Amino acid sequence: MTLAVVCVTHGQGLTDPLQRFKRSDPNEPGSCGSRSRQPLFRGNSNNFTIDLRMPRIVPPHSDSYLCMAFPVPTKQDLYIVDFTPYASMDTVHHMLLFGCQTPVSTTGYWDCGGAQGTCEDAGSIMYAWARNAPATKLPKDVGFRVGGHTRVSYFVLQMHYGDVTAFRDQHKDCSGLSLTLTTKPQPFIAGIYLLMTVDTVIPPGNKVTNADSACDYTSPPMYPFAFRTHTHRLGKVVSGYRVRDGKWTLIGRQSPQLPQAFYSANKGVDIQNGDTIAARCVFTGEGKSSETRIGGTSDDEMCNFYIMYYMDRTDAIPFFTCMKTGSNELFQEIPSEANIPITVPSNLMHSMMHMGHSDHQDGAPEDAARSLDRDYHLEQVINWPQGLLLTGQVTGLAIDSNSNLVIFHRGDHYWDNKSFDLEDRYQQKILGPIQQSTILVLDTVKGDILKASGRSMFYLPHGMTTDGDDYWVTDVALHQVFKVSGDGKDQILLSLGEAFVPGSDHDHFCKPTDVAVDTQNGNIFISDGYCNARILKFSADGTYLSQWGAGYSDRRRRVPFRIPHSLVFLPDRREVCVADRENGRIQCFIAETGEFVKEIKKEEFSGEVFAIAYSPVEDGLIYAVNGKSSFGLSAPLQGFVINYSTKDIIDTFQPDNKDFIMPHDLVVTKDGSVFVGDVGTKAVYKFTSEKAHRSVKKAGIEVQELEEVEAFVQAKLKPEAKVRIEFKPESPIVGSKTPAVVHQTQKMVLDTEQKEEVKLDKDQSVFPVVMTTLLLVPLLLVVIIASVICYRKRNQFEVKSEPTSVGGILGKLRGKAVGSLNLGNFFATHKGYSRQGFDQLSTEGSDQERIDEDTSDSENEEYSALPPPRTS
Repeated sequence: MTLAVVCVTHGQGLTDPLQRFKRSDPNEPGSCGSRSRQPLFRGNSNNFTIDLRMPRIVPPHSDSYLCMAFPVPTKQDLYIVDFTPYASMDTVHHMLLFGCQTPVSTTGYWDCGGAQGTCEDAGSIMYAWARNAPATKLPKDVGFRVGGHTRVSYFVLQMHYGDVTAFRDQHKDCSGLSLTLTTKPQPFIAGIYLLMTVDTVIPPGNKVTNADSACDYTSPPMYPFAFRTHTHRLGKVVSGYRVRDGKWTLIGRQSPQLPQAFYSANKGVDIQNGDTIAARCVFTGEGKSSETRIGGTSDDEMCNFYIMYYMDRTDAIPFFTCMKTGSNELFQEIPSEANIPITVPSNLMHSMMHMGHSDHQDGAPEDAARSLDRDYHLEQVINWPQGLLLTGQVTGLAIDSNSNLVIFHRGDHYWDNKSFDLEDRYQQKILGPIQQSTILVLDTVKGDILKASGRSMFYLPHGMTTDGDDYWVTDVALHQVFKVSGDGKDQILLSLGEAFVPGSDHDHFCKPTDVAVDTQNGNIFISDGYCNARILKFSADGTYLSQWGAGYSDRRRRVPFRIPHSLVFLPDRREVCVADRENGRIQCFIAETGEFVKEIKKEEFSGEVFAIAYSPVEDGLIYAVNGKSSFGLSAPLQGFVINYSTKDIIDTFQPDNKDFIMPHDLVVTKDGSVFVGDVGTKAVYKFTSEKAHRSVKKAGIEVQELEEVEAFVQAKLKPEAKVRIEFKPESPIVGSKTPAVVHQTQKMVLDTEQKEEVKLDKDQSVFPVVMTTLLLVPLLLVVIIASVICYRKRNQFEVKSEPTSVGGILGKLRGKAVGSLNLGNFFATHKGYSRQGFDQLSTEGSDQERIDEDTSDSENEEYSALPPPRTS
């Protein structure tokens, strides 16, 4: 029995040499394992894993680039089919894996950030990791071909250690990655296509600078399945496209400030002979005091777009590079989405301090935005309302004192170019008032209609709010504001303005748009509107109090309102905010005096903000929807969640089944549900945060928009006892958990723990019986089994490690297969740039930007692209 235990233990050591490295922190002192430079491997003769690790490194200084070479362990062709990183951004800034025939050194590690570089010949990049990016999985039947008759005889692992303050505890680093390989020939061979710019100059203070690259493709068909973006701190968005017959098709688009992983490319995009491959990086020079150029240091910039693709093995080319600047004529047709920055949630931003350099020396804030405690994302409730809801153009929404949704709509009336004359007088009075019920009260859970009113009262409804029990509404045809009873009796309690008479004095309005109510004293605020650029304040009984126009922090830059379209009162701050629609901004004022407080203006609004709402949770959240700009700007129509204090966009949302056409108003409930009324679709959409993040479907994975960043965040919580807790729609979880929900969760977890304890007790009671049975097994049989185990474990692995020597890879630079690209040499002689980092293709993120995120090993990122059927 003792012999069996010893042999089994010894066998486990042989079969799993990587087990010594498995821990929550790969850089934990004393856990680096072997000091040998030889790769560790496990598996059988056809499929095995090799472990490439740095040998207990202590970087000599910040911004160190250290490399180590590992021989490909067999003489035959091998295929890499999986990568698994073992590193933490707390220690390692970025990690690259190169394949080359002749590395700079084959003994120990060396400084590869200077003149030596990585490979004596031309290395090809096969893997990149930064910022706690998730692992990369290749599609089935796809692999990187190495060893054998290829020109990859060595793997070179390059580590960039950004800030050596992480090594103050004197620990030694053994970060690296594992490669899963097979000797079985793969039908499709993976490769990397790199587009980059080399001549971009970003002027200081310039709001937008574009860097474009494009090359014609003249090789056999390739099939992109993943992409990766890279810039330093000034990059806002990087997008890559296939251009065929003048049509631009997106390959991938991402913020380079998010984890720089390989994300899933758009499905079904192939690249054929005659296509053009193009990419654009959008930079900003705001906050900089000097121009920024392309280079390899943290003070320079980079513009890289990587495409991970596969090709049929008979035509496979392992690496392409495109360094050609695209023509202005070509990029005039680039889709507008390429110019719209992708928002990085504030809780992913770092204070931008690194290597003793701080961004505030160029005028940027010293500290990044304060992180919010938000772990949810708004998603559409597809089956709401559950019944059929027939409305006209939905223009106004409100939440009454019973937490019901109130809808204001236009029935069978429309606002078109015949509705008003040049003096803003309504021209369709002959149609009479709307005969349908224009005010509907709905249950927010199922969407059932509870009450209906507002018949034969309005001509062109617009804005709506409530003061608890009654409704305040505006009618742009009547040029009036009304207080309407909320009991369904169609009673007008108060009216302001003169029917059908536009004006700009205290007693007249011109197409007033919305109303906000001071919940403390009943004062009302009216945005007026399409003709007048003002906000008026009245008492609860309709007495005029004051008015004001647009706010400004600098009188020389004062811009008047251009359709103040939506109002909201902030009860906890005693402020009123307005959506200044055509100026694409939100302005806030002190409710008592009208004094200007702040302005929120984002590029993501694309020039238009239609409506706003407010929730006092998390120190104040502003909800907004944008619209189609009349100035040619284009952006996705969507909703925004904005931190009032920091002005950061912390979430965006839009329908899943169809797009917004003209989202006109929105409201937020106490439980965090958001309702959006759309004039174009005549519909009301409900959004909740019941799901923590957008789904990531795995089985041919569908990775939805990174907005997020769920690929590396979702692995943060790994409970030992897995408990599925289902909440009914009547009580969705929104934002942070309510005490009741917390109590329910704790109770269920407690119940689960108790059941597990009972099960454990039963197992313990069975244990003596099992041991007694085992002791009755004949000793001879035990010895025979132990001998067999020892024999098999001792002879299971015999993988040769004899490197081959093959000639260098040949190729051309501009859009062709490249094997001789050495960016270190290129930039060393190009305009006096530093070569540091360019031998490594400079895929690292900015040295000054580390996301302050304490994450565990992320889930693997799989890709859904499947290889096409093999041709004969």
